[in-house]
Amino acid sequence: MGNIEVNKKLLPMKAHYFLFNAGTAPVVPFMPTLVRQLGFSTVIVGTIYTVLPIVGMLVKPLFGIIADRFQRQKLLFLLFQILSAVPFFLIMFIPAIPQESTVSFHCHEGVSNLRYCPPNGTTLDDCLTDRIVNDPTSNSTLLSCQMDCKTEPWMWDTICNYWKVEKYCDPQNIPTDNRLRMTSFVPMNHIELVDNCLFFMLKSAELDSNNVPLYCPANTTDFRTSCQVKCNNSEIMEAVTQSKIPDSEAKGLYQFWLLFLFLILSWAGMAVVVSVGDAICFDMLGDRPHLYGNQRLWGSIGWGTFSLLAGFLVDHFSNGKASKDYTVVFYMTVIIIGVDILVSSKLKHTQTRLSTNILRDVSQIFASFKIVIFFCWCVLVGLGTALIWNFLFWHLEDLASLQEGCGHATWIKTLEGIVMSIQCFGGELPFFFLSGWILKKIGHIHAMSLVLLGFGVRFLLYSLLVDPWWVIPIEFMNGITFGLFYATMASYASIVAPPGTEATMQGLVGAVFEGVGVSLGSLLAGNLFFKIGGSKTFRWFGTGALILFVVHVVIQFVMDKLGSRDTRIAYTTPENALHHLDDDQPIVPVDK
Repeated sequence: MGNIEVNKKLLPMKAHYFLFNAGTAPVVPFMPTLVRQLGFSTVIVGTIYTVLPIVGMLVKPLFGIIADRFQRQKLLFLLFQILSAVPFFLIMFIPAIPQESTVSFHCHEGVSNLRYCPPNGTTLDDCLTDRIVNDPTSNSTLLSCQMDCKTEPWMWDTICNYWKVEKYCDPQNIPTDNRLRMTSFVPMNHIELVDNCLFFMLKSAELDSNNVPLYCPANTTDFRTSCQVKCNNSEIMEAVTQSKIPDSEAKGLYQFWLLFLFLILSWAGMAVVVSVGDAICFDMLGDRPHLYGNQRLWGSIGWGTFSLLAGFLVDHFSNGKASKDYTVVFYMTVIIIGVDILVSSKLKHTQTRLSTNILRDVSQIFASFKIVIFFCWCVLVGLGTALIWNFLFWHLEDLASLQEGCGHATWIKTLEGIVMSIQCFGGELPFFFLSGWILKKIGHIHAMSLVLLGFGVRFLLYSLLVDPWWVIPIEFMNGITFGLFYATMASYASIVAPPGTEATMQGLVGAVFEGVGVSLGSLLAGNLFFKIGGSKTFRWFGTGALILFVVHVVIQFVMDKLGSRDTRIAYTTPENALHHLDDDQPIVPVDK
């Protein structure tokens, strides 16, 4: 066996892919749940994540043109890495929007209780209330709730005469704001769900260091008031807490606009780093673009490793807290991307090719019908990718709920973590590694057909799932539907790009894939999920992908038979497509 000669010039590029994905992995997957924790509803989250892909679609080709026109690929590459990290880090300092945890306090005929009924005709989450009401440790657990209640003047007579807190028998000791502040105690097995309302039967309370009985005799007016509460149970606080601001007014809050601005800046930064970074990578690979997968696979390693590590650390540092503590992921992001900037500055890359008219050169490639087919293929793959990115976990949680009811909450996140690991390490990693060999063997045309076939099979298998754990073997197909797809898309865009337009082309195909395909796919899949459910949605998408696979094969076969005169590289036969990738060509050193 001969010695493997490693191209040291490409080591910073490998390190960039690893570090940049490792740096974004801790924060990107958790961002929707963090936004919700800040108090914004799922409607607001959905609105934000509809706009973000459009931002990517606009900035990728725009800054690709700027990078090519002024030959500043590396400079933009480094600046937008900073732009990715800093706004993400600043999100940590955005305060939550005003929220309230309001319950009603009732004391009548010797019985005291707290009641929470959701406002505006909404309903309580069934699984959440099931965990609260049927807590297996409830017999030995005493819930403590700090209460801040509005009072009427006559209520202080009850506190004085029946609760035996003599301090308030003197009117001068009554708080000027007429607020009653005390700590109540509720046995967890005394919490009931009645007509979509939670009832907390109070055992006792502590008021000004006095243990009070909370007794109200039958012949007195019902002691009833509203209270703000803070209990030492995160699930109860999740159940009784809601935003004080309706969705229609949330967009007038400074928190919303700060969050929106920071996310747009970070999304724009990531989009440009990805497209310009790929252009730099292909330029450094020279006439060996088939080795792109050997560089990009390090990104999958970084993402798979640090997304799991971040999830573990968030759970660890959130132990005992009422809500998740995401502080650690923001520090991970800014530190790791900071290291990436240092490593990327060591890239030995000089942009030598220049296009005198970038827009003209790029527009000329659309005269090729086969290249137009390629862009259509990017859109179609984006449709399918959106379904997986945005709705696969939703589908799994629905299946888990049907299978085990509310019991799935104890393991569903573990399953989702396993799914992400297999997508990265069992799917993307081997196919990024093998993508060069696959493209040399079958060519870009057949690789594109294989991706469509992979989506069709994968979606139909999802539609047949009953037990969500059977999703695990299906996730190995992510190597075809994303690993092979991304290597095919990026390498083809590099090959067809006129000299001096490499960053522009990478930005353009990225914009078409994400800004058009993923955005439309999210809209279509979201509506289908709502109307026909997850299984039927995957079945429709799977059937459509198989039909498109056949159409793609037939179109290419017919064009070959008609003897298309389009001689553009990499879109005819596999041999012609990659004739310049022949390993016999002299190039030293060889990257492995």
